[in-house]
Amino acid sequence: MSIYPDLSFTESLSSDRRRQFYEGHRSIALLMILIVFFSPFAGLYVTGLFGAVLGLLLSIAAYYLTPYIWLRLVG
Repeated sequence: MSIYPDLSFTESLSSDRRRQFYEGHRSIALLMILIVFFSPFAGLYVTGLFGAVLGLLLSIAAYYLTPYIWLRLVG
């Protein structure tokens, strides 16, 4: 049984829910730290400044959306 019954999208974006999720899933938290840190550098390497900005935006979106997506797919 999930500890997040019927978690809506807007509830998943709250900082408390995101913190609870990442505290409960340490391996995902570590992966997200690596993604957020290295995505802009990967984008810079591949396509230059535009890629760095795109990598930064995508990594931030992934940080916010991962708890919701993970709980919908797995939970």
